[in-house]
Amino acid sequence: MTVAEIKLALMTLNTSELTDVIDAAKDIKTFTAKSTLTVGQDVFVVQKTKRTAGVIVKINTKKAHVEMRGSTYVVPFAMIEAA
Repeated sequence: MTVAEIKLALMTLNTSELTDVIDAAKDIKTFTAKSTLTVGQDVFVVQKTKRTAGVIVKINTKKAHVEMRGSTYVVPFAMIEAA
């Protein structure tokens, strides 16, 4: 299935079904990030308008501690990309 076909299929869903799809996509993104990230790895923390470089200090169940700009932040896996 191509991205174009997926977009067409999404157009036929109602609001509650779209919410379920969005939740599933976030879960998949979190699982993928969690399985590929390690302590000491260089990463980007992605926000709406910017990407900030950092290093993973600790990994918890749903979030990671990332050192950025001299401070440590607790960041959800969905906001982390490998550098």
